[in-house]
Parts: sequence; C-alpha cells; structure tokens
Amino acid sequence: MDSPANSLDGMSADSSAEFPDQAAIMEMRLQRHEDEITLLKASLANALRRIHLHDQLLPLLKQQLIAVNPGAAQVINHVCCSEGCASSRKWSTSSTGEGNLHPAPSQLSDGIMTNMNGHILNSMSVKSSPKPATMDKSTQTEPSSSVQTTRQDKVHVSRQAHSLQLEDALPPGKPVVDGTRAKLYRIPGLEEEDEVQEEYEEGRAKQEKKINWMTSVEAPCQSTVVAGLQKEDLQDGRCSPEEMGCGSSPGRTSDRNVVSRAATLGPIQEGEAKSLVRRHSEKVGNPERQRKPLDKRAASSASLLTRSQSLENRAKEMIASAGSPGSKRGTYTQGQSIKMFIRGRPITMYIPSNIQNYEDLKMELPSERLELDWVYGYRGRDCRANLYFLPTGEAVYFIACVIVLYHINNRTQRHYRKHTDCVRCLTLHPDKVRVASGQTSGVDKDGKPQHPCVYIWDSTTLVTLQQIGLGTFQKGVGSVAFSYADSGAFLCVIDDSNEHMLSVWECKKGTKHAEIKSTNEAVFAAEFNPVDSNNIITCGKSHVYFWTLSTGQFTKKQGIFGKYKKPKFILCFLFSLTGEVLTGDSEGNILTWGKSAADVKTLGKGAKETLQIMRQTKAHEGSVFTLCALQGGALLSGGGKDRKIIHWSADLAPERECEIPEIYGAVRTIAVVNDEELLVGTTRNAILRGAFSDGFVAIVQGHVDEMWGLATHPDQNIFLTCAHDRQVCLWNTEEHKLDWCITLEEYGLCADFCPNGSVVSVGLCTGRWMVLDLMTREVVSESTDGNEQLSVMRYSPDGSFLAVGSHDNFIYIYSVTESGRRYTRFGRCNGHSSFITHLDWSKDGKYIMSNSGDYEILYWDIASGCKLLRNRFESRDREWASYTCVLGFHVIGVWLEGSDGTDINALCRSHSERVVAVADDFCKVHLFQYPCPKPKAPSYKYSGHGSHVTNVCFTHSDSHLLSMGGKDACILQWSVTGGDVGNSRERLTSVSSASTSSPEPVTC
Repeated sequence: MDSPANSLDGMSADSSAEFPDQAAIMEMRLQRHEDEITLLKASLANALRRIHLHDQLLPLLKQQLIAVNPGAAQVINHVCCSEGCASSRKWSTSSTGEGNLHPAPSQLSDGIMTNMNGHILNSMSVKSSPKPATMDKSTQTEPSSSVQTTRQDKVHVSRQAHSLQLEDALPPGKPVVDGTRAKLYRIPGLEEEDEVQEEYEEGRAKQEKKINWMTSVEAPCQSTVVAGLQKEDLQDGRCSPEEMGCGSSPGRTSDRNVVSRAATLGPIQEGEAKSLVRRHSEKVGNPERQRKPLDKRAASSASLLTRSQSLENRAKEMIASAGSPGSKRGTYTQGQSIKMFIRGRPITMYIPSNIQNYEDLKMELPSERLELDWVYGYRGRDCRANLYFLPTGEAVYFIACVIVLYHINNRTQRHYRKHTDCVRCLTLHPDKVRVASGQTSGVDKDGKPQHPCVYIWDSTTLVTLQQIGLGTFQKGVGSVAFSYADSGAFLCVIDDSNEHMLSVWECKKGTKHAEIKSTNEAVFAAEFNPVDSNNIITCGKSHVYFWTLSTGQFTKKQGIFGKYKKPKFILCFLFSLTGEVLTGDSEGNILTWGKSAADVKTLGKGAKETLQIMRQTKAHEGSVFTLCALQGGALLSGGGKDRKIIHWSADLAPERECEIPEIYGAVRTIAVVNDEELLVGTTRNAILRGAFSDGFVAIVQGHVDEMWGLATHPDQNIFLTCAHDRQVCLWNTEEHKLDWCITLEEYGLCADFCPNGSVVSVGLCTGRWMVLDLMTREVVSESTDGNEQLSVMRYSPDGSFLAVGSHDNFIYIYSVTESGRRYTRFGRCNGHSSFITHLDWSKDGKYIMSNSGDYEILYWDIASGCKLLRNRFESRDREWASYTCVLGFHVIGVWLEGSDGTDINALCRSHSERVVAVADDFCKVHLFQYPCPKPKAPSYKYSGHGSHVTNVCFTHSDSHLLSMGGKDACILQWSVTGGDVGNSRERLTSVSSASTSSPEPVTC
C-alpha cells in the first residue's frame, strides 16, 4: 500500500501535467485500497469483540437459566454431552487459497442451541429441498435443496425464540405457575457496545450502496456459542443443510459464500478470525463523496480495535459484578433503563433503584417561581440616544430585551418587559411620561421569524399604550422620535431594512401616516423639527437629509457640504434655539447648518434655496458621538477618542470640560439630571453620574463582550463572571453593584469558587488557568493544561480536588492544599472522544460525572486513579454534590422533542435539590421540578435575554438565580419565590407509584 503513495508523492509537476489521466487513475486506486483497509479493520474488530463477549457471557446465561428453573440443567447437560457436539468441531479449509474456514459435515443434534445473540433455541431436524439461486452485491449462492422442518423438540417452543422464557425449559404440558415466570436479562453496560455496532452496520450498509463490490464473507464464529436456525429460514427455503455446515466440495466453496448459522461449533483460536476478501470491483463512485463516511467508519473501526483488547477483561468484570443469580446489580430489564436520542444518537440512562414504576412517574410544575429582581449592564457599545432621565428620579435605559427604570437615589429598579427581542432604540415623549421603544427582529425556537415593532408605554404604570408597525418593519427598528410641535401626536420610525424605510405614525390610532425609502446607507438618528412637525431630519453615513411632509408625501433635500470636507459619518444632531441644525461627525467637528440662496451657477436657473454648512467648529479629537441641548441655548458634546465632555455656550464657545476615566470607554450619550448633575452612557456599557466639578462615578456597569463564565460563592451573596472582554468581575447580589473588576491577558470562559470561599479559579481560552485571592485580587497559583480552551472548573465538595475540563477531551485532576493556594497534578481522565462540556462531583468526592460535545455520559473513579467506570449501571444510585451536566437520567425532561444537542447550554440544580434551572439557545430561562426524568416535563419559561443564555447558577441559599446572556452582555438576577419544604429523593419515590397526566408548560 505504500508504493502507490510514494510514487504519487514523488511525481513531479511536469509529469503530472503530461500524464493527467495516469495520475488520476493511480489516485483513485490508492483511494480504493484505503477504503478496503477501513472496512477490513472494522470487520475484524467486530468479530473479535463478539467472540470475547459471547465467550464470557454464556456461562452466566446458563447460570441464570438454572437459577430460574433447576430442571433445565439436565437439558443443558444433554446437549453438551451429545455426540453431535463432539463431531461438529471439525473444520475444513477451502483449497482456493482464500483462507476461509468452513464447518465439516455434521448432523444437528437434539437439544437446546443458542443463536448469535446468546438466546437459547430449540433444535430441529431438516430435510433437503430445491432452493433457487440468489444474487446480491455482497453474496452469491448457487441453487441448493430447500429444507422442511419436523417437530421433534425435546423442549417445547411455540414461537420464534428471540429470548429465553421459563416455560421454554419446562417439559411439554407442564403448566407455568404464576410468579415463576422469568427472563434471562442482559448485562448492564453492554448496550453501548450494541450502539457502536448498530452505527457501524448502518454506515457499512450506506457504504455498500455507494461502492458496488462482491465479497466473500463468512459469519464470525463464536466460541462455545451455537448459532440458532430460525424456523422461517427453513420454511421459506432460504437456507440449506450444506449452508448449515453439512459439507461442501472444495471446488464450490471458492465460488459462493457459505453462511454457517446453525452448526455446533467448537472454540476458535484468535489467529483463526475470518477475513473480508474483496474479489473485484464492478464500479467505484466518486472518491471525494466516499471519503467523509469512510473517515467516520475508520474512526469507528479504530475505536473498536482499541477497545476490543479490553473486552475480555470487561466481560469478566461484569460477570464478577453480577453476583448471585437474580441479583439486581448484574441484571436489568428494558424497564430499568431509558434511551433518548440526540441527532439520531442513542443515549442510555439507568433508572435509580428507588424508582419502582418509571412509567407511572408524575411530572409537575415546580412550586417555586422566578421574578426578575435586578438587571446588570447597559447597552452603550453599539446604540445611541438610549439614556433619559425621568421626572420620577429614574434613569431609563435598556439592555437585551429589558428596559430598565433605575432610581438613581433609592437604587431600585423597575422593568418594562413587553419586548420579545433585543431593544435597539428609545425616545421620550414631550410629556416626560410616555416612552417609545423599538426592537430588532428575531426567530423563535422553531425558526419562525418574529416581526419587529415599536411599543408606546407609560413609564409610571408600565402599561403598554400602543403597538406600532407589527409586520411592517424589516430586520428591526433603528430610530424612533416623537414630534414636539403638536405635543407628540406623531411618531417617526426608521427601520433597518436595506432601504431604511422612513415612516410617520399617528400615536393614538397606531396608523401609518406616510412612508418613503430614505437611503441605502446607514442611518443613525432621526428627529422632528421642534417647531414644525412637517419637517424631519435624518443623518448617517456621509449624509444629512432634510425631509418635508405634505399631504402624506415626502420631499427630500440633501445637505450640501460645499467647500468643507465631507465626513464619513454624521453621528448626531440637535436643533438650536435660533432654528439652526448642529451636527456632530466622525471628524470631531460640530457643523452648523442653515438655509441659503441657491447657487445659480452650480444648480442652474430656477434652483430653490439649499441647506448648507454655515460654520465649522472643531470640538473633539476623534468622533463627536452625542450633542445635548441645555437651557438658554447652551449645549454639551461628548467625544469618542478623547473621552471628553465639553460645555459650550450658545455661540459655540467652550466653557468647561472634563474627561471620563479610560476604563469606562468613550462618551456615548448624555442625559441632564439638573443644572449641575449629568448622566453619561459610555461605549463600555457603563452609566456614570457626576458633574464637571466633582467628577463622575459609575452607577451601572457590565461586560462588553460575550459571557460564559459564572460562579456563585459557597456562603456569601456574591458571584463572579468572566467574558470575552478579558474582564473578571465580582458582583454583590444584595447591594446590586460591582465589587471589583480586573483585566486579564486572555479572556476567561469558566470559573468556580473553592469551598472555603477564599479563592476562585478561572479557566482561560488558551488552556491556562489561574487562582485569584478574593481579598487581594492577586494570582496565587496558575497552571496550563493543553493548548485548547477550558470549558469547566469544578472543586470537589471538600475542596481537596480540582477538576479542569478542556476542549482537548481530557479532564485534569489536581490535589488542592494550603486552603486552595497550592495545586499538584493528581491525574488525568482520558476516555472522551470530544471536548468536555460539563462535569459534577459525587457527594463523597470520589467520583465524577461528565458530558462531552458528542453527547457522551461518562463516570470516573478519581480515588482509584482517575479510572473510567465501564459499567455505567453501577452509577445509577450515586448522589451528586452538584448537578450541572445537561445529560443524565434526572434531567431527561429538560430536553424538548427534536433537540439537536446544542439547544441547552447549561443547567443548575438548586442546593435544596427541588428545582433545576435551564439556559437554552432561544433566549429563555426555564425552571423545572427536580428531578424531571420523563420527557416533555412541564416548566416555567422566562424571557429577558436577547441572545443565547450561556449559563445559570443559584446562590448559596437558593434565594436567587443568576442567568447570563451571550452576545447581549446582560446578567439577570431572579428572585426565587414560593416552594414547599421537602426532599427531592423523597418526592421522587413518593410519586413513582402515582399516575396522572402532566400539565401543560406555563409560559411566564
């Protein structure tokens, strides 16, 4: 196989160009050889696996049969001692040189035989009869004699034997007494092997459809296991005695595929495994189309080859753990496990022993509820004019889907939550009570579009007064503005469509008054002329438009820059007391616009007056992001690069200025509180309060970029967050403020507090992690595991170990000493085939349960050296100190039907073990009863986030739940209300015998 590859590698560019056909042919041949090797490896691994497993399981099956019916021992002994068993262990080798083994002629002996799955079947005598020839892509058979069955069973079987029943081992006519019926059960943990086999067989069937070849394959022979012959095979003539091992001439075995399904076979040495031989190819498909499925099969076969060597030891462990016949630890029925499917992959989970009637479990809504208590953050990074001060002493602003009314003196919040997606713009009515807010468009969990709209609502009562434009706007609402001359009778709206449609609506009726396409360029602001509601101004990328509305029709005039440099962006504007328009642009200038006579030389005769720049004033270094009018004609301007706030007189003479700290970013918007005090919104999502004389302090702060890391303190009302903005922040849930914030060199993705509460560990995106002291904020320890991002950090309950889950598929275990300040590598958990997503410690601190990106559930014995527990059945009754794994028996009900595996990002069980909170990919937080082990469990659903919810976590006392959005950079703090006293395990046991229909989920 190496020579074709080497010849291809050594081929020069000139020869490839000269002989393109030969190069293509050689490449196709090489690909075909690789495909053959892949399938050969998979077949060999599968045969070895079956041989080892069945060789170890047959004694246990016999032991269980004798336990349920001692009379069956005589039948088994009769079979094993029969002359047919001894004479059937002769083998003849084909003389064709293919190396295929064929059973020697023998007669089927009376007694019990086991089929390929280990089930016991009755024997039967057969007679030959003609059988038509068959032909398919993988096998060829020549005409042979068919068979007829004769009922000469020593053990009476009245149906096709798929499993062993107690009555199968009883003499004919003997009644079955109630209570003695039993089955042979499968061994726990074997279903995962069956799942791999099913995936392999399905993939192989698909591959055979793409590559049409003929093979000579024999069924793998099982040691001490006799393949069972089904009655239907004999009756319909699909099998002949020759094919069952009655003999065949050497000259004929090379031309057909001999399938041995019912011969009594002896043990096979490891070196006698049958091979898959490819004779010739009839046709070959596109190699590129074959590569993807074959690569997948190759990975599967490699896994089988790796695991096949340990299957014998695994079978011995399962037999040793089986205990006495009838032991529940070693046997289970289908009623003791449940499978769920994600993207077609089966995931088996075992039912705890305290649940007697799984089907009768009743899933109810939790008695606890959530109420939005506090919103951390402000959206200033990409929105403008979104901060206003109300006469009630409240600052109104928005983040995610929530509009916050924050009382700056009382430090309380109220929330308007009518919006279903991210709020993009905000404006205040002339009466200082009504507010209009617009949102962006989105999609629901089913992929259906959610149309944007504008809500007009009362800031005092939070009652929605009018809904504007539902189904009219496209993509979202970018700007809104009330008219002033007529006391706010009209509302101007510009959407985010490609044409940026400009529309005017009548507020009371909610009807459209006029509409027009504005421009294909970005639009940043729109306002009515304060003295004339028929005049509207819009500005944006390289333009200022002056609109006139007459009888429902718009006319547009474009501002003329003339001799002045045309800026790239016009970012903001306002109206002066003299009727002039002042704009701030990306060049740092304040431009004064006014009307002037038309230039006849330039525009021609008959040209009307134009709007031109009358004056240019240099205001800031960098952009002018905002302009704010003051009483008496004075104004304020906020700069970008220089972060300055400048107070200007009515004739644009600078009077005072101040600079905000760099950590808060540039000035985004300004709201006036009184003659001295201001509120300033910044580009780093902070709101500052202060004056020119006293400086500014932050009253609202938040992250700037996507957030993932969240951890709550074990005994204090504080929590820690980390995000892609490289900030690590510690928050206080009682005072609703930021305690401290540090900036790292790399951004963090996960965090966890040490149980003693003195330090916190933070996992970073590069595989590095560090431990911070909460008091000094200093790094007390740091280490690096791999070079890929870390996804989870979790301390053991007693704080003696730290588990670090990485995207390199490993879980690194560290022993912790000196009160969380010293860390020593203890071991590494190696077994996952994809990146680690979640993990939890058992209450005794000895075991770990983990999930991975390919939906695996694995269990690890840490105390025994990070050993992978092969038999997952043994972990069904283990109690977990926390429950954050999204896959597990106790949280099956959180998954909706049709979920693709990424719909749930995180979950967290309360410390009382009564409820579980779920963060999904559709901007929702769910609250389920815990445990919820049945599909379609009801839940309460809560809105507020405008992006995928990345994490949820309960505080130490379960009084609050914290949820964090991804791109919306929003942290929501929910109060947990209601709830009854009780233990979740007692509740689960008590309801396991009850049966009522589950209520429909309630949406809040």
